[in-house]
Amino acid sequence: MEPSDVTDIKLDRLYMEEKGLIFDIQSFSVHDGPGCRTNVFFTGCPLQCKWCANPESWILKKHIMFAERVCKWEKGCKVCEGKCPYGSIVFDLSGKPSIQWDICKNCETFECTSICPNNALKQCVKELSVDELMKILRRDFSNWGPEGGVTFTGGEPLMQHKFLLEVLKRCKDMQIHTAIETSGFTSEKIFLEVMKYIHFAFVDVKNMDDELHKEGTGVSNKQILSNISALKKSRWKGRIVLRTPIIRGYNDSLENANKCIEFMKENDLYEINLLKFHRLGGTKWDQLGRDYVYNTVGTGDVTEEQLSKLQEVYLDNRIACYIADNTPF
Repeated sequence: MEPSDVTDIKLDRLYMEEKGLIFDIQSFSVHDGPGCRTNVFFTGCPLQCKWCANPESWILKKHIMFAERVCKWEKGCKVCEGKCPYGSIVFDLSGKPSIQWDICKNCETFECTSICPNNALKQCVKELSVDELMKILRRDFSNWGPEGGVTFTGGEPLMQHKFLLEVLKRCKDMQIHTAIETSGFTSEKIFLEVMKYIHFAFVDVKNMDDELHKEGTGVSNKQILSNISALKKSRWKGRIVLRTPIIRGYNDSLENANKCIEFMKENDLYEINLLKFHRLGGTKWDQLGRDYVYNTVGTGDVTEEQLSKLQEVYLDNRIACYIADNTPF
């Protein structure tokens, strides 16, 4: 073999290396699995939940956000004027900028994000190789303690299953505890293959009624529930906790809780985490040029009393039910 052939092989391997699109990495997380953890947020999601706290995760590509509240246009700043080669940034007569999102969605160069001194315009997704992500996890290794590890969340990590699998295999080699937060909306084959490398899983079940699930998330729940059942039948040895964000008027009924309990009993599931609705991600919708239907205070909100009543229903059926971050993990 000639030296040039060896070089070509190395280049081929380099170009074939899996890369992932990540929109955030948070160290020292204590609410997304056992112990102290590093949360890796994957971009791309097949669901589009109306209450989503991370709407920047929906698109499986790099894109921008515009934080108008930190823009200094009122002080006369126009540093971004004319910097977009596609004409996406438009100023009105008062000097206030706006974004033409139909143009922005096709952008791949993001010139505007390197101009703003106030970070009002930012590119919110990074591309990482497996080696680059593992370097970050090794950095955090000493912070986790005996029970901690890494949690893959998003977005939906399973949308980038090839990259995720490569990372999980590295984690296995390094004996890193792995957790995932997933909607479970993928093929059974991908779901079961990924779960072979997962120790702890949160699987989101937004609503037991298929039509209501479609209404709130844009997709059916049939594949999700089927995957959960398949996982239990596969003799997977990990720990699974169902997770449900409780939204008033959408999934806070006793009828929905009872359907969930029935499903859990049928599949030998005994833990669920009920999350209290919040609108902490509401400003992100504005930064993406999207309308947030839960902007009005009172819409979607549930009380502590309502959550406690739902918890009692699960506990009466011998299912461990945890509220928000009051969990044993």
